[in-house]
Amino acid sequence: MVFSEDSRVKIPCILHLVRLGYRYLSVKNASWDDETNIFPDLFRTAIARINPGIDGANIDRLLVDVKLSLDNEDLGKAFYEKLTERSGIRLIDFADFSNNSFHVVTELTCKNGDDEFRPDITLLINGMPLVFIEVKKPNNREGVLAERNRIITRSRNPRFRRFINITQLMVFSNNMEYDDGTPQPIEGAFYASPSYDAPSFNYFREEETLNLADLLADEDDAIENEVLRDNNLNVIKHSPEFISNKSPDTPTNRICTSLFSRDRLSFLLQYALVYVSEADGLHKHVMRYPQLFATKAIERKLDAGMRKGIIWHTQGSGKTALAYYNTRFLTDYFQRRGIIPKFYFIVDRIDLLIQAQREFASRGLTVHTIDSRDAFARDIKATQALHNHSGKPEITVVNIQKFEDDPDVVRTEDYDVSIQRVYFLDEVHRSYNPKGSFLANLSQSDQNAIKIGLTGTPLLGDDFNSRALFGDYIHKYYYNASIADGYTLRLIREEIATNYKLSLQEALAEVELQQGDIDRKLIYAHPRFVEPMLDYIVRDFEKSRSALNDATIGGMVICDSAEQAKRMFEIFNTVYVAQAQPAYAAQDSAQALIAARQPDSYAAKTMLENRVKNSALILHDVGGKQERKDWVEDFKAGKIDLLFVYNMLLVELRLNLTQQLH
Repeated sequence: MVFSEDSRVKIPCILHLVRLGYRYLSVKNASWDDETNIFPDLFRTAIARINPGIDGANIDRLLVDVKLSLDNEDLGKAFYEKLTERSGIRLIDFADFSNNSFHVVTELTCKNGDDEFRPDITLLINGMPLVFIEVKKPNNREGVLAERNRIITRSRNPRFRRFINITQLMVFSNNMEYDDGTPQPIEGAFYASPSYDAPSFNYFREEETLNLADLLADEDDAIENEVLRDNNLNVIKHSPEFISNKSPDTPTNRICTSLFSRDRLSFLLQYALVYVSEADGLHKHVMRYPQLFATKAIERKLDAGMRKGIIWHTQGSGKTALAYYNTRFLTDYFQRRGIIPKFYFIVDRIDLLIQAQREFASRGLTVHTIDSRDAFARDIKATQALHNHSGKPEITVVNIQKFEDDPDVVRTEDYDVSIQRVYFLDEVHRSYNPKGSFLANLSQSDQNAIKIGLTGTPLLGDDFNSRALFGDYIHKYYYNASIADGYTLRLIREEIATNYKLSLQEALAEVELQQGDIDRKLIYAHPRFVEPMLDYIVRDFEKSRSALNDATIGGMVICDSAEQAKRMFEIFNTVYVAQAQPAYAAQDSAQALIAARQPDSYAAKTMLENRVKNSALILHDVGGKQERKDWVEDFKAGKIDLLFVYNMLLVELRLNLTQQLH
């Protein structure tokens, strides 16, 4: 018997989704709107049920409005806002999520003209195709890579915009356990939010003990026979492989339980998706699993009466984004209790204030900033929770760097304490001196405030212990886990190639012989030493781009001195830019020959695409503050290939770049 991805993964997954509460619907006799893949009959029935008193004409107008919103070039933002609206006519009942309708279909064609694709599995919520799942059979590396390329191709196809806009979540699985040692996530079950480019697929590692007895209905033999018959696979029913693949513990079925059980799907649709305005346009992000479980841990701690605690998530894992997600989640959490929350994000450096302001604003929050004690005192005395008059969600970013070490504090009796203040304190492993005034001000100004510390490296010593200052840990996510999940890059030390090592040693000896006993930093900045080193850096960097097949990768050259950085930048622009690298290109004789004889060949194009074309010099005395900021932003956006740096940006760039990997 030959087993395919259908019999090994797809059909077992469909049956598992049926046990999770999704009703199987055959597309053979069903009708749907070809332009959006919305099932009108299911839509009308569900909308009438969750909106008592609505008439058929209003339902039809709502369906027209939904279809019109899917025509926008906004990655489905207008539709998502309709989908999550709580007032007026609702598309989804979030107050009683089980009141909605849940269906699973297979091979539902997404078609526009002659272009089409068919996801393996589509989940319909109230007749709307909000989720799709693509599966491949195990141990099929080439098939996995080909399927991922197809997903990217369809994401970039403007004819599929409506289908991308209505999709909220995607899952891709080859039903294998994760192989954390591979540079590319290929084996396993991954999830993503939709994109007009290449979706970023995330690992999902379940952290809670799920009660499958409560989540899964018993197997139904009649439904299984219906699904097998509808897919012409009756022959596999009693095979041992099919029976084992129906287990809830397979990788594909596990991720479906984690994401698409009722409570989880309700949480994801309401709180785990966000539109982010970035330099290259609008993107849709989905919570990473550690952010999801940290949020749920905060909820449990608050339910238990906790007022403070620490989120220990390694650098680059998205702590600012976690704070954003929690402004949404905690707003609902407190409003269900008749309490209005007010959010603060506390930093200790002006650059972190600017970064946080940008991160929150890009996600749609109204941001206010405070950088003095007096302004902070005025703000917490204010009786209103929002500064703006539109009711838009907002956060206040507070920079304590310039606060005076003043023993006076703002007293509780000075203001209305009916507002629930929630403080996110960034980088609590530093600068929060228990003997200083800021923590005293914060604690005594509002005894009822929630204080959540964020850190990647908590203080564990006797002097300033993070847990003693901010409470116990709420949630932890370590460096090794972040590396395994691809959010943080592993540090790798590579030996320089032998021939270049010899060249550098010879250059160093020659400069020392010529110059005599001089400052070492001047020797390392000498052109005779810098030229071969820069040549090695550029060649190795371009080889990495070719090996990873990614011409958008940027490089940061951390120099020994400002003099060396200036010399490297000068030589780079003289040799590699001004002269178009003629001598360098000639060294790659094989590729150069291909480029000359077959200028349109794949090898030639790859060689040209991966060439380093531009750079920037980041020193405290080069350019103005805004210019340096623009260069850094261009580097992060992929517009600058190399940065030459000395004594600047090392922490900030590392944090920003690791956060942007996914």
